[in-house]
Amino acid sequence: MQHRRLIAPLALAAAVLLAGSPGALAQSAAPEAPAAASPGNGVPAGVAPVTRADVPVILRNVGLVQAFQSVLVRARVDGTLQTVDFTEGQTVKPGDLLAVIDPRPYQAALDQALAKKRADEAQLMNARLDLARYSELAKSQFATRQSVDTQLATVAQLVANIEGDTAAIDTAQLNLSFTRVTSPIEGRAGLRMIDVGNLIHASDAAGIVTITQIHPIALIFTLPQDTLPQVMEAMHGGTLAVSAFASDDHGELARGTLLTVDNTIDQTTGTYKLKAVFSNLDEKLWPGQFVNARLFVRTLPGALTVPSTALQRGPRGVFVYTVAADQTVAVTPVDVVQDDGQIAVIGRGVTADMKVVISGQSKLQNGTRVAPTIAGAGG
Repeated sequence: MQHRRLIAPLALAAAVLLAGSPGALAQSAAPEAPAAASPGNGVPAGVAPVTRADVPVILRNVGLVQAFQSVLVRARVDGTLQTVDFTEGQTVKPGDLLAVIDPRPYQAALDQALAKKRADEAQLMNARLDLARYSELAKSQFATRQSVDTQLATVAQLVANIEGDTAAIDTAQLNLSFTRVTSPIEGRAGLRMIDVGNLIHASDAAGIVTITQIHPIALIFTLPQDTLPQVMEAMHGGTLAVSAFASDDHGELARGTLLTVDNTIDQTTGTYKLKAVFSNLDEKLWPGQFVNARLFVRTLPGALTVPSTALQRGPRGVFVYTVAADQTVAVTPVDVVQDDGQIAVIGRGVTADMKVVISGQSKLQNGTRVAPTIAGAGG
């Protein structure tokens, strides 16, 4: 009985000593202690610094390539197509022979007009001789004044006939020249519209061939009307550069210059047309081709820039997540001056000493701690 009374106090003391040991205290306190704050516990996020750079202001839209000049060559007289003197796809110059229409009917008409003029000239010569005779006889009263006046009218009539003959000869010569169809401009010949041996008419809508000038070549594109003031201001300062990119917007096809701005704004779309010109010596641009046009307006010196992936959009507008020194993020509204899909120019909201989150934003909210990874750094 005494042994039992002695063991119980000793067991109680041992339990108290065990419970009071450092390890046991730590284990009993662990569930209630807050988690340690360390970078490894943050949400993974890509981070990039806000930087200053000289950024070009670029206006973009889809454009349509057009021939600088395009001519549908038609016959100007009727007849049988005798020869075709060009090759499809050939480069032709002004005056180069394209086709010949049977010239024989028009040569015959010219010969007839020449013959009639010679006949009228012979009659005029005789009428003038008669007038001279009547005039001499009238002085001696052997011819009446009326006969002299009649002969004067005959001479004048024949002079008028000869003037009409001359006009008929000019018309016949012109029609004869139209039997030789020549190129009015320098350009590339398209596909032939008619074959040799067919009867061709001046009223035919299809024509013979289309000549398109592709050196240089034009690009027509549109921009929103709100951009017109800055474009006009930039044009007053000098020539503006225009680039044409492929449909995937990656490969630059050609560089040219802005030629002019259209004189009206389309009220249905609120846009205006612009025309650029390219030398196109490598023929990368082709009439009818759709390209992405980029108009370089001016350069913003020392602009604040962030990667475009940093931009987020919410109910109150565009914002970015900025990273504080304690690795927590804050929602920061920003004003975007320009965004080309890669670099965004910020007008207000951030400074050059800040960092912004560029990936992992879906897991963030105001005050979230992040484990940042600097863009371009390994790991």
